Amino acid sequence: MEKLIITPKTKIFDLLEAYPQLEDVLISAAPPFKKLKNPVLRKTITKITSLSQAATIGGLKVEELVNRLRTEIGQTTTDTMEVEGGNYTTEKPAWFDENKIVETIDIREMLNAGEQPVHEVLSAIKRLKNNEILKVIAPFIPAPLIDKSLSMSYRHWLDKQAGEEYWVFFIND
Repeated sequence: MEKLIITPKTKIFDLLEAYPQLEDVLISAAPPFKKLKNPVLRKTITKITSLSQAATIGGLKVEELVNRLRTEIGQTTTDTMEVEGGNYTTEKPAWFDENKIVETIDIREMLNAGEQPVHEVLSAIKRLKNNEILKVIAPFIPAPLIDKSLSMSYRHWLDKQAGEEYWVFFIND
């Protein structure tokens, strides 16, 4: 069987299926990856999260994360890599107005129940009328969701709260 070549686009699920021993390497790379021990998150989030997105979530450089994983299993390393997205808006934008928030979705509850929140959130984003804002509450940076919204030309603002809580605001403008 052909072994998986680790790249920034490699999904965490595929990585851990091919190389289960890399779970501890991932967890030691960044504290947020401890969530991989949660079987529910392991079955849902890892299927849509790429290493590039995981690096963003963990506050790591994607090249360093990928090279560390490659070194661990004996694959050659590389100096530079393409990073998906990576340009998340973290400064409060001029368009933000709390009065324009029309819906709030707390994806923490869905994740804990083993549900995949992406489709529900994307449906809510698509329902936004002009200048309406959707607020999403997440336990980590929802990189796959933000990347998808960017590809659909919606704007966002990622606002880190205390502890492991992130608010993401999406606007249709």
